[in-house]
Amino acid sequence: VSSKEQHLDRQLAALKDVDKLFTDKLSGANINRPELQKMLAYIREGDIVLVTELDRLGRNNQDLTQIMNTIQNKGATLDVLNLPSMTGIADPNLRQLMTNLIIELYKYQAESERKRIIERQQQGIALAKQQ
Repeated sequence: VSSKEQHLDRQLAALKDVDKLFTDKLSGANINRPELQKMLAYIREGDIVLVTELDRLGRNNQDLTQIMNTIQNKGATLDVLNLPSMTGIADPNLRQLMTNLIIELYKYQAESERKRIIERQQQGIALAKQQ
């Protein structure tokens, strides 16, 4: 959840069957979120890190890459609920390749959206100063 306006309940409902739940009520633009750091420290080989949307992990390409690398280096798998599932692909290498390609596209989209938000904020501030 990245702001007070967003509801944690929707995300919690989608994650109701997970074994261990980590929730931050801070912006995904900040990689130093306490629960994110706890989750990254907690995961072990064979774990599945499940998020409702990729931007719940981070908003810029560099942060997302760092988080994803940490997950993969620990032998865990990232599963993003709003992305196409690759579980039907038998070859684990092909499944990982396809997942990574899709995630790269979404990382680009998430970072682009973050830049647009910042741009709109700056435009609004500039307009407010002119008035």
